[in-house]
Amino acid sequence: MYEEDFKLRLAKLRTAKGVSARDMSLSIGQNPGYINNIESGKALPSMAAFFYICEYLSITPQEFFDTDSQQPAELRQLNENLKKLDKKQFDNISEIVASLVDKK
Repeated sequence: MYEEDFKLRLAKLRTAKGVSARDMSLSIGQNPGYINNIESGKALPSMAAFFYICEYLSITPQEFFDTDSQQPAELRQLNENLKKLDKKQFDNISEIVASLVDKK
């Protein structure tokens, strides 16, 4: 992931959470323009700040970089729930998902 991708991913995840850049900046203990500076390409977060960003977004660093996942926190929760299903339930859910994907 390059700098351009990083800032776009951050903006997408922040927007999906429904929070402003200013509110997010303040919530992670930074100045009001911190997230905006990252999203505009003026700055990159330190490693520690990146972990705070992930924590704030309720995702793991790995989920942050998984750009194929549009809802990483929800996907993680769904995966946890799928692990609890028996074989028949899992197969039923798999069929439903396959039919939804085939409709696209």
